[in-house]
Amino acid sequence: MATYRELLEQRGKLDAEIARLQAEERDAVILEIRQKIQEYEIDINEIGDKPQRGRFIGSNAKKSPNIYRDPKTGKEWKGRGKPPNWIKFADNREKYRVK
Repeated sequence: MATYRELLEQRGKLDAEIARLQAEERDAVILEIRQKIQEYEIDINEIGDKPQRGRFIGSNAKKSPNIYRDPKTGKEWKGRGKPPNWIKFADNREKYRVK
């Protein structure tokens, strides 16, 4: 059975080999991706977290997440526009921030 130090040495060698092979293969992968983008006429805006089906109608602006939450009622506020009464007069809004 290998010792802890031997395993760390093996890991270091493997990490170096992985980095070397990734660097070697990277250019070929980028070329393949570019060819697929051109072949399928993919627009860069179509590439994202979720696959797009059909055409999206409406605003393409992302919804901003809720930033503040009232601990008593659970109501949330995005931090835009007129602040609700539960946070309006707060000395420190950080205690209402959603984590």
